[in-house]
Amino acid sequence: MKPLTASDNALHYPAYVKYFLSRTTHAFALQIVATAVGWQVYAITHQPVYLAYIGLAVFLPVLLLVIPSGYVADHYNRRLVSASCFALEAVTALGLLLFSLGSQQVVWPVFILLALLGVASSFGNPASSALVPNVLPQQALPHGISLNSMAWQTAAITGPVLGGLLYGFGAVVAYGVSFAMLLLGILAIASMGHVDQHRNEEREGGLMTMLAGFSFIWSEPIVLGAISLDLFAVLLGGAVALMPVYASDILHLDSTGLGLLRSAPGVGAVLVGLWLARHGIRDHAGYWLFIAIALTGAVIVVFGLATAPWLSILMLALYGAFDMISVYVRETLMQLWIPDRVRGRVNAVNNVFIGASNQLGEARAGFVAALLGAVPAVVIGGAGTIAVAGLWAVMFPKLRDARKLTERS
Repeated sequence: MKPLTASDNALHYPAYVKYFLSRTTHAFALQIVATAVGWQVYAITHQPVYLAYIGLAVFLPVLLLVIPSGYVADHYNRRLVSASCFALEAVTALGLLLFSLGSQQVVWPVFILLALLGVASSFGNPASSALVPNVLPQQALPHGISLNSMAWQTAAITGPVLGGLLYGFGAVVAYGVSFAMLLLGILAIASMGHVDQHRNEEREGGLMTMLAGFSFIWSEPIVLGAISLDLFAVLLGGAVALMPVYASDILHLDSTGLGLLRSAPGVGAVLVGLWLARHGIRDHAGYWLFIAIALTGAVIVVFGLATAPWLSILMLALYGAFDMISVYVRETLMQLWIPDRVRGRVNAVNNVFIGASNQLGEARAGFVAALLGAVPAVVIGGAGTIAVAGLWAVMFPKLRDARKLTERS
């Protein structure tokens, strides 16, 4: 596979560099907020159930606002929508900072602020994701998406560590740094200048216009296959919720060992992301996608059966590596096949599916583990992911046979 040329390199385009800076600071800021909120809420309540409410408070607005958020991303300036949502997230971080300066005897203000964060995410994520093809030509799109995924994975690995260190100096410090990072993100995206995009008429309305994202997904086999493949693969293969059980009862690790387990997928993803950013996938993208999904299921099965910590950590790193390949191919194909006129609405639906698959995947693992035990829950899920890869390869031949990531094929 050949190295990138200048035209293939997303960092060759100034608007994308500013976009990338905004997305990276945004990802780190939210990871710091998530870590600090978790520590703070538990310190106040000493009840683990409140930790579940944190994710629910952020996800519910994303679910409830899926239709209007996609409509806004397709009918208004995506750059300004993204900047406005960053501003709302900055207000949220500032609100959490002010809450931390008070008596902190109740936690309901935190959940109100988290709901506002969910509103910002529901409108900001579709607009921001849809902005990438507007600032990059098709030949540089795969590289841009690989850089975005790698930045997110890096933030997912190091962001919680940074958040924990900052929280050690006080919640005010953690939220203050998040606020500063979000301000930097706003400045970066505001400095991009004019970005060309297809803008539908703002006076358009009606139920069918609002539901255009769902209609397009259902009518386009590649997009439907990519979104549903991710949904069911994550739903069946997710083992994150059971990592504390594995660390404590199966692998007999302490909290440091649990940290290694949690970080291993991100490390594997970043290493493969670096390779993809340099070389990419030039041909037979669909086959790479299904092979990667099947391999994620296989390594999850091995992880489920492993009793040696080194093997478990290795399998989780491989899981992250193969998952990065599938994300890279799936997201690039989707952006390539989605017309700009409905890109925001489709990304809004995809945003909900990603959140739902993560939430439901953890719930599935927990319920099956309660019935059958942790090992069967993980092994069954991994085997199910392999089965989904095979079934979807038969059901969606157009996705399976997709070739190039720089043009429709």
